Amino acid sequence: MAVLSILILANPAIARDKTIKVATAEPNGPGLPTYSYTLSGGDKIRLIVFGETGIGGDYTVSGSGLVAIPLIGDVEAKGLTSTQLQQRIAAKLADGYIKEPRVAVEVLTTRPFYILGEVNRPGEYPFSDGMTVATAVAQAGGYTYRAKTGRVLIKHAGETDAHIYPLTSATAVAPGDTIQIKERWF
Repeated sequence: MAVLSILILANPAIARDKTIKVATAEPNGPGLPTYSYTLSGGDKIRLIVFGETGIGGDYTVSGSGLVAIPLIGDVEAKGLTSTQLQQRIAAKLADGYIKEPRVAVEVLTTRPFYILGEVNRPGEYPFSDGMTVATAVAQAGGYTYRAKTGRVLIKHAGETDAHIYPLTSATAVAPGDTIQIKERWF
């Protein structure tokens, strides 16, 4: 809720509008995006194979989406959640290498998002699950006084063009997104 308060105070025209209703925040409530983080190039993971010290360790997903693991070689990780990767690795290890492998995969670092334009501290920031443009702006120190707060440009990772989205409290951010807050004209 603190983020909504900051946004309302940052725009005096909205602050004077008596018709604004602020909804109570509900964890995973309506309007809030929920992401299952999927792996891609540059993500770092920790692999634990219980009872097998030589296989576990910290690995980086390559640009082509593969993780090179001893014994089983390259494993496709791109587009998988950590649970799906864990199941894939366990299946490969069970195929002639380890009897009933117990595997755990933990995501250590995720792909960042980038925010540009009319925010106080533009730059690269770490992504977290359930992130919205409002929380991204808060991480970047809030809007400048010139910020256009009605619409936002977002370029998703892998796309060539940015798209205009209405700026609401539920406008979602994905890993690798580039967010641009435009300047308003009087």
